[in-house]
Amino acid sequence: MFEAIAERLSETFRSLAGRARITEANIADAVKEVRRALLEADVNYKIVKDFTERVKQEALGQEVIKSVTPAQLFVKIIYDELVKLLGEKQEPLRYAPVPPTIYMIVGLNGAGKTTFSAKLALYLKSQGRAPFLIAADIYRPAAAEQLAVLAEKIEVPYYREDESPDAIALVKRGLAAAKEKAREIIIIDTAGRQTPDKELMAELRQMADALKPTEILLVLDAMTGQDAVTTAQAFRETVPITGFILSKMDGDARGGAALSLRASTGLPIKFIGTGEKPEDLAPFYPERIASRILGMGDIVSFVEKAQAQYDAEKAQKLQEKLRKNKFDLEDMLDQLRTLKKMGNIRDLLAMIPGFSQMKDAQIDERTLKHIEAIILSMTPEERRNPAIINGSRRRRIALGSGTSIQQVNQLLREFEQMKKLLKSLNKLQAQGRDPRQAHPLFRRKG
Repeated sequence: MFEAIAERLSETFRSLAGRARITEANIADAVKEVRRALLEADVNYKIVKDFTERVKQEALGQEVIKSVTPAQLFVKIIYDELVKLLGEKQEPLRYAPVPPTIYMIVGLNGAGKTTFSAKLALYLKSQGRAPFLIAADIYRPAAAEQLAVLAEKIEVPYYREDESPDAIALVKRGLAAAKEKAREIIIIDTAGRQTPDKELMAELRQMADALKPTEILLVLDAMTGQDAVTTAQAFRETVPITGFILSKMDGDARGGAALSLRASTGLPIKFIGTGEKPEDLAPFYPERIASRILGMGDIVSFVEKAQAQYDAEKAQKLQEKLRKNKFDLEDMLDQLRTLKKMGNIRDLLAMIPGFSQMKDAQIDERTLKHIEAIILSMTPEERRNPAIINGSRRRRIALGSGTSIQQVNQLLREFEQMKKLLKSLNKLQAQGRDPRQAHPLFRRKG
C-alpha cells in the first residue's frame, strides 16, 4: 500500500533538491507532479484539486530559512496537508456510558466483515475488555461457521443460530446470552450483499433502530479504490454509519480509498486491516500514514508492535540501552528476528526510517536472511561497535555472509539512521515532547 504514490512523491521532492529558493515556477511544476501522483493513486479528482490548491498557496506563502531547503519545506507542507486530508487525529472507538457497548459491523460480501469482527474482538480483549460475538448473517450459513471458527481460535465467546428467519430476533437472543456471560461489548456481524441494494439498507436500518448500537462500522475493501468511496456514500444515505474500517491494506492497493474517504464523507477511518491473521488490525493514525506515504517511516507503530512481542523485562532492558545510546547491531538483529511474529515483513520494514527508502527491493524473508547473515558474519566486537568496521572488515563480512560490500555498506548506513532516530525519539519522550520532532522537518517552529 502507498508504494507507488510514495515513489512518485519522492521523485517530485528530488526535483526540488538543490534549488536555492521556492519560486512560483518550480512550485507549479512540483504541484503538477503531486496532482498526477494522487490521481494515479485513484484519489477523487475534486479532492485532488482542492488538495493541490492548498499546497500551492501554502508553499508560495512560505519563506525558506537557512536550515531548511526548499525540498524539505515542500515535504513538510505536503505532510501537513496529508494529515488534514486523512482526518488530522486518530478517532478511537466510542463506548456506551452504561454497558453493553454494541458495535454493528456492516459491509458488502467479500469486504472482510466477519474477519474484522473477530479481529476487533481480539483487539478489545487485548485491551482488557470483555467482547462477545454474534453471527447475524442469516443468509450465508458459511459466515456463521467462519465466525464461530475464528471466535474459538481467539477464545472469545459467541452466539450463533443455524437457522433463523429474523436477524433482529436472533441478535436480541444473542444479547441475552451475552448478558448471562457478563460480557460488556457486543460485536454483531451482519449480513452483506454483492451491492448496496435497497433491501439490504432497509434491513440494516431496522436493526439499527431496534438495537441503537454505540457505533455502526462499515468495512470497506481498500483494494477497490474509488468504488469504496461510492459504497460508503450509498450506505450513509440510509444507515447511520459512524466510521470506516479499511480491510486489505496490506494488498496491492493504490491508496485512493484511504486518501478520499474522510474528505468525501466527513467520517473517520477507525481501523485498518494489515494482514489475514486475527492480530493484524491497527488503529488508523493520520499522521503515521502521512509519514509512510512520504517515505519517512512510522517508527511509533513499529515500536508498538515490537513491544507487543517483548516481555516487560526485555523491553525495559532495551529502553535502558536506548537511554544510554548503546543500541547496537545485536539489538537490531534481535528486533529483526521478531518481525516474523509481528506481521508482513515488507510493511513492517517500511515503518523504519532508512528501510522505507529501499527502492525496488524485494522485502521478504530473503531480505531478512541477508541482514541476519551480514550481522552474524561480524565479530561480537563489531556488532557492539560498528564504527571499527573498516574496508577490510567489510570485505570479510561480505564474503562470510554471501553478500556484496554494497549490501554491507547499506546495512551499516541504515543502522546509523535508525540509531540516530531512536536516540532522538528517546530524548523527546523523556522531555514529554512530540515524537515527530525527531524528524528534521518538524524541528523548526512556526
